[in-house]
Amino acid sequence: MKPLSTPSFTLLLLLLVQTTSGFTLSRRDAFVKTASIATGGVVIGTQSSIANAGPTIYTTDKGVKYAILKEAGKGGSPLSGDIVAVEYTGYLTSGKIFDATHAEGKGNSLLFKLGTGSVIPGLDDMVSQMVVGQKVQAIVPPSLAYGDKGVCLDSGECLIKPGETLVYDIYLKKATIPPP
Repeated sequence: MKPLSTPSFTLLLLLLVQTTSGFTLSRRDAFVKTASIATGGVVIGTQSSIANAGPTIYTTDKGVKYAILKEAGKGGSPLSGDIVAVEYTGYLTSGKIFDATHAEGKGNSLLFKLGTGSVIPGLDDMVSQMVVGQKVQAIVPPSLAYGDKGVCLDSGECLIKPGETLVYDIYLKKATIPPP
């Protein structure tokens, strides 16, 4: 895992949002965001305040970018074949939620066997890097999500468009060895 600096990541995310979802910034918004990044978080104009330093951004070997939102206690990462329980919220780059389990601490979780293709490759990769109790925000590239197919109905309407980058908030609730 190699860290990516927060300003570089912010610029990358702005470009990604702009190019993948047709999102465009007004010239003023683009200037304020760019100025904020270039000046280390000092916003110029009516909001003169200093932004808190952002979290460190990491990249898995497969290409998922993530930030640790909540550190976990001691323990290891789950292994391929382990059964894991996660709580998550999946977002499009526009910020629209496309899927979610219930809030952290509730009884509803997604259970799956790690490394078996039960979930998209990016989610599988990210969970394999986590420790029980840890919460991360991950940016999953299209190649590790739904690729060029997306998630579309026969009518052509798409919940997740082809080539869409996805953002997940993931909490690894539990990992257990499957029964023999």
